[in-house]
This record gives sequence, structure tokens and C-alpha cells, in this order.
Amino acid sequence: MREIIFDTETTGLDNKTDRVIEIGGIELVNHFPSGRTFHVYINPGDRKVHPDALAVHGITDEFLRDKPSFADIVEELVTFFDGAKWIAHNATFDMGFINAEFDRLGIPAIAGEHVVDTLAMARRKHPMGPNSLDALCRRYGIDNSHRTKHGALLDSELLAEVYIEMIGGRQAALGLGMAGSNNAIDIGERDDSLVILASRPRPLVSRLGEAERQAHEALLAKIGDKGIWAKYKRPN
Repeated sequence: MREIIFDTETTGLDNKTDRVIEIGGIELVNHFPSGRTFHVYINPGDRKVHPDALAVHGITDEFLRDKPSFADIVEELVTFFDGAKWIAHNATFDMGFINAEFDRLGIPAIAGEHVVDTLAMARRKHPMGPNSLDALCRRYGIDNSHRTKHGALLDSELLAEVYIEMIGGRQAALGLGMAGSNNAIDIGERDDSLVILASRPRPLVSRLGEAERQAHEALLAKIGDKGIWAKYKRPN
């Protein structure tokens, strides 16, 4: 199963008039990072970057001036995503822009059944929130200290780790260190014996008070040798 964790940056918030200027994606195969990535900056033509958007991602009109158009990169984009689930945080926003770009080129829209919204997943899993990408990184202990601005590839890398955590596959995140590779991981060769469970650097503080401890000891004394654990006592 292929999944692409992706993110976009845009000139503004209205997909009818604003344009996509950056796309980043991370490939997962059976929930494991394959090492394959997709990343492009895109020239939005005559559309200028809105100041509010610039404050978020820092991508300037001058920087985009010599970048390819969406039409120039669309074949590479479609090839990379072909047959995979499209996974994004607040996917309605990102897919709205992607499908608007497709529509301008006469390309069919990506149907909703091929899209997964990790924001909706997070809201179901953590209904009290907050569920922004930064908040989820804090919740799952993922280092996002280098995220001073939004960036499509960086945000995709962070979201890939968050997504793996949300579906309960923590050990899959170990493969994110292979992002420099161009070859997919052969899942059939994974050796579970290499997974090492680290011990805690210091013991957890007991939540039992002295009164609870004394009550427990009194109960054990009352039960005495009738307790089922007596059958399993080691010989002296």
C-alpha cells in the first residue's frame, strides 16, 4: 500500500484565484517511509504572494520568478502520486488548491475516497485538541524546533511522523532517517529483532500515597497464603 504524506504552500487562501507555489511529499509503503520524496517550487504566473501568506511561509515573488509553472511539473506530480492515497493535514484546503490547478489544465479532480485528512483523524483521536501540526508534534514528542516557517517538504516530514504515531506504528518512524535514499525499503526484509526498547532514564514517580500503600499491605496480610500468587513464589 502506497501513501503520500504531502503539503502545499500557496499565494493566499482562495483556491479560485490564488495559486500553489510549493508542493512537498513523502512516500510511505505499508506505513513505512520508503525514502522517496517529491518537492517543487512553482511560479504562480501573474498572481502575487499575499503578505499574510508571506508571513507564514516566507516564499517571495522574487524567489519564484525563475521556477517552473504548474503545467511544467504536473506530469512528475501525477506520476509520483499515482496509485497512492493523498494524505494531508486539513486536506480540504490542500486538495482544493491541487484540484483547482488540475481543473485549469483539464485534468480530472482527485476523488475524496483517495484522500485522508489527518486533521480529521486527530480530532477524532484527541477531541479536546489542540490538533495543529505543532501541537501534535508536542503531543507525540516529535522535534519540530527547526520549523520556524511553514515549508511543504518539512511539514510533510513532520506530518509523516505524526501520522505514523496516530496509527500506532511508532517503529515505522525509525525509517525517516533514510530520507536521502532514492530506493524504496523492501518491507519483506525488515528484521523485527533489531527493534530495541530503551529503558527509562529515571523511574516514574509513584502515584500511591502512604495511606494507599499501608492499606495495600494490610490487605495482603489479611489474605496471607490464600493469595493465588503464593503458588508462584520462588523457593528460597
